[in-house]
Amino acid sequence: MELGRTKKILLAVIILILVAAAGAFIYFNDFYHSEELVNEYLESGGNVSVAHIEEGYYFKGQNNSDTAMIFYPGAKVEYTAYAPMMYEMAENGIDCFLIEMPFNMAFFGADKASSIIDNYTYSNYYVSGHSLGGVVASSFANENANKVKGVVLFAAYPSSKMDDKLKLLSIYGSDDGVLNMESYNENKKNWPDESEEFVIKGANHEGFAYYGAQDGDNNASITPEKQQDIAIQKILEFTQR
Repeated sequence: MELGRTKKILLAVIILILVAAAGAFIYFNDFYHSEELVNEYLESGGNVSVAHIEEGYYFKGQNNSDTAMIFYPGAKVEYTAYAPMMYEMAENGIDCFLIEMPFNMAFFGADKASSIIDNYTYSNYYVSGHSLGGVVASSFANENANKVKGVVLFAAYPSSKMDDKLKLLSIYGSDDGVLNMESYNENKKNWPDESEEFVIKGANHEGFAYYGAQDGDNNASITPEKQQDIAIQKILEFTQR
């Protein structure tokens, strides 16, 4: 009698584990895919060398920059969707590392920037990220403030008080329908002393990359290309100060 009950309990546990595993598989495989146009930015051309490295993609300009940005993609977004912005950034003087995250979730690869910092020789490292990727990037920067000069956040905010050794640039669009503005404003208290906010008029949440329409977002009144160009120019100003 007791043995039969134990078997039933074990069977129930196994079923629950299988259901949970199936649910997780479905959840993590339901993500925003990169648009086809990004493929041309995954190959070297013009003034930018593109290399597929262990951590993701490395975009290097031809000006021997001493500044690099390590980028954490947004949650459930295929990381290559950000390749055009990384490519243009490198073309304008900031080399970029676009990080591939396990299951397209940055918190599963929170420490991935460490191997890049350990294996490359840039004088100035900035850690950056979009949405949840920005939250994770700010946490990494905070824990490595002696190795990182600053943080660039796209529609994101730090979840804990940041070290005042860092400087921060926060960028988001005026028509962002995904960013929780109440949480965003509440977490401004976590910004370091040297912080700057920049709002792109007419921009939305998804326009920092190329992965199609995002649930809950608003329509933008400017193109993703324009949105990214404006963001890049602001980042160049920020990093050169």
